[in-house]
Amino acid sequence: MVSAITINLRNDSNTLQNFCFFQQPAGYSSAGRVYVSSLCGQPLLPYATSGAVLSFMITPQTYAGVQQQIAPPQPGQPVGQAGAIRAIELTPAQGPPTANTTTMSVSPALGLSAPIATEDVPAGAFRIRTAVFNPTLVNYNAGVAMQTLAGGILLSNFVTAPPNVALDCTPSLKFYMQIGSYAAGTVLDFASMMATAALCDAAQGFTAFNVSYNLDGTWTVKNMVAGRLRNGRPGLITKSEFVTSAASLPR
Repeated sequence: MVSAITINLRNDSNTLQNFCFFQQPAGYSSAGRVYVSSLCGQPLLPYATSGAVLSFMITPQTYAGVQQQIAPPQPGQPVGQAGAIRAIELTPAQGPPTANTTTMSVSPALGLSAPIATEDVPAGAFRIRTAVFNPTLVNYNAGVAMQTLAGGILLSNFVTAPPNVALDCTPSLKFYMQIGSYAAGTVLDFASMMATAALCDAAQGFTAFNVSYNLDGTWTVKNMVAGRLRNGRPGLITKSEFVTSAASLPR
């Protein structure tokens, strides 16, 4: 397994830009709306005048997360920190299942149990067995969580949890960079933001990405994998380069 995924961002425009970082939403067995939140939001000065680069490191460890819902999620509004998080395994495509299922509790407090193996979870997914609760009195968010370097727990993407169901989540290793001021934990309009965002697709086996926000509002993404250079030394090998447009968004 890859030990980490690294994304380096450079601002090649002429002005300071605000950037946010978010993940492709997982597939959920629930029919409800899937919400996505910003994992990081930070300003970045032009590289030409500052030499500044933003670096993000993501571990491939999958986490299940739940939190009490204070208000229905809305784009631009904070969703807050997850109330409970558990490292969990995904069901392998072949062989016996691993620790792929955790059980949510709400009494005496919100929590997630230590994961156990369950046979009927789809390949590539994990399961949250949601608690029994009255959704007319209180609601909960449940889904894919991430832990920040500062120790904060964020729901990367989630649904409003139905009570007393087996909620299956199939996470994605696709990540996006976009301009805009969205602090970590802010709900995003994923469909509109991803259309012109820079895509870092770690699902294809890439382990590092150099991302540039260009002067004309486009992005350049260089995908790399760990390997051996021509001199025989270990290093990162550039495999492909993509340019996407961001011209329709404010800068």
